[in-house]
Amino acid sequence: MSLKTTLLLIPLLPLLGSLISGLARNQVGRVGAHWITILAVAGSCLLSLSVLQMQLAGEIGVENISIYTWMIADGIRFQVGFLIDHLTTLMMCVVTFVSLMVHIYTVGYMHDDPGYQRFFSYINLFTFAMLMLVMANNFMQLFFGWEAVGLVSYLLIGFWFKKESAIRANLKAFLVNRVGDFGFLLGIAAVLMVFGTLDYAEVFAAAPQATGETITIFGGSEWSMLTFICVCLFIGAMGKSAQAPLHVWLPDSMEGPTPISALIHAATMVTAGIFMVARMSPLFELSDAALSFVMLIGAFTALAMGLIGIVQNDIKRVVAYSTLSQLGYMTVALGVSAYSAAIFHLMTHAFFKALLFLGAGSVIIALHHAQDMRHMGALRKHMPITWITAWIGTLALIGFPFFSGFYSKDAIIEAVALSQRWGSGVAYMAVLLGVLITALYSFRLLYLTFHGAPRWKVVESEDHHPPPGQLAHVPKESPLVVTVPLILLAIPSVLIGWFTIEPVLFGGWLDDSIVVLESNDVLGELGHHFHGATAMALHAVQTVPFWLMMAGFGIATLIYQFRPQLADVVSGRLPVLYRLLDHKYYFDEFYQKVFAQGSVRLGQGLWKRADAGLIDGFFVNGSARAVSWIAARVRRWQTGYLYDYAFAMIIGLIVILGTWVVLY
Repeated sequence: MSLKTTLLLIPLLPLLGSLISGLARNQVGRVGAHWITILAVAGSCLLSLSVLQMQLAGEIGVENISIYTWMIADGIRFQVGFLIDHLTTLMMCVVTFVSLMVHIYTVGYMHDDPGYQRFFSYINLFTFAMLMLVMANNFMQLFFGWEAVGLVSYLLIGFWFKKESAIRANLKAFLVNRVGDFGFLLGIAAVLMVFGTLDYAEVFAAAPQATGETITIFGGSEWSMLTFICVCLFIGAMGKSAQAPLHVWLPDSMEGPTPISALIHAATMVTAGIFMVARMSPLFELSDAALSFVMLIGAFTALAMGLIGIVQNDIKRVVAYSTLSQLGYMTVALGVSAYSAAIFHLMTHAFFKALLFLGAGSVIIALHHAQDMRHMGALRKHMPITWITAWIGTLALIGFPFFSGFYSKDAIIEAVALSQRWGSGVAYMAVLLGVLITALYSFRLLYLTFHGAPRWKVVESEDHHPPPGQLAHVPKESPLVVTVPLILLAIPSVLIGWFTIEPVLFGGWLDDSIVVLESNDVLGELGHHFHGATAMALHAVQTVPFWLMMAGFGIATLIYQFRPQLADVVSGRLPVLYRLLDHKYYFDEFYQKVFAQGSVRLGQGLWKRADAGLIDGFFVNGSARAVSWIAARVRRWQTGYLYDYAFAMIIGLIVILGTWVVLY
């Protein structure tokens, strides 16, 4: 099979699976739907791994393949094509493997859902859209994949469309992403205006010659054109990768089924913005202002969103705010030109965050879809596999030595410490404090969910929706179709960082994809101090991040294992801070009052003043009244008597003759 055929099959297999399971769901049935979609994604995963194997063997290099030309307008070619380099292959493997685990997990989680086939069709379609995004070799195809993952995310968040909160959540996600996508589209339009092409290779080759170009915006002030392009593109990434202040949609998206939380909001869609900025490194490297903007947005998100996670009680929302914080870490890495570190953390995070989301789903299954951690506890005895894999995911998330998250997160922190970019000192403090906060909310989740005394009781009842804390039977471990994906995700959560840090960060694995100016190469400087994965992990006990992590562990253990009353004491002593975090810095209230209600009031005002007042009142009704007034007076002249008409004609003739005499 040729390389071109292989690359075509990778996205088209999930698309075909989606069409069959969706359009022919009655013919294939529930079993057929999950087998077709699982086999489609498994095929894409195996083909992606085969492309990786060809790269490792040196059989292929950078492949820029045009599939077909969709349109030519004014000399500009709009194409569908694939750019296959090491960055693309890494993303293909991550997306398809995590998607495969989620597909298998879904068989157990959605077993009794009436929309079973529809759900499998959607997640297959999402996989297709994400693959088209990461494999694109031009901005048009990138935008297609970008919008397609947003559309399918809307469908999946609102999958339970009879649930009011789910409908509100998917609408919120859709609207917030439209704000980001407006900036993204402006950036692509600016690229087309400056370079006259949408092809990556042509744009990147011409970028250095465009450094002197400027654009006039905001009342005559001039901006560097490349800075304008990069900021606009990053605004798109802020929406898709949920960076403050466009982050508000992601926590609410937990209203959808848990498998999509793992697929969309941990491993794939929310990382699309990180991938895009890394792919655009030849442009971003030419704008220090844009990179500082990226870095500071990421620093605020990493710290502020982690703090909110400490006060959340919904198990999925804790993991959601953790995702926001970790995306902030990746964004900070992009801002200090450590693109490889951002992609490395994207990869490791995909595995352990998908593991944590699916582990949360396993707990939710056992507790009859209860999600409040205040009504959990002591589940480790009843759910040993979920408990062990949750510990593994947590240790990877907090960056414990030898776990995958340690290698990627510590690399980011060290890269920020070495950066001389404007604002890097603030970013360094943010990512350092984020280590303590991550450990605090992570162990809080573990202790409240799996340890301590049970805060639930078994009560025999025929009520399908019992009160919080009441269960119909003792919790039990989830079936194999749920626990096997947990185990398979736990393995890379432990090992993949140790195996891949050297080639990905310091071995030049991504050199064919990412451009870094010599003056910005913080990872190159960091590589001089790297002496192997084992040495890095052993050295960790001498570093500040390790002891901050241990401090977070100690605080969480003290409060949630030995002195649970301290949590109420702290919140009581710091009521303003607690309310600020509990209300998520009032972002939602601000958007609700200023943008949502403000838009409604503006619309009502425009309707009253412009539509009803000016257009209807003056132009439409006013013109009708004017015609009526004139007609009422003219009608008096129409008497029907001949002498009136003769008199009018004589008067008219006198006026005409008099005018002629005066003028001539």
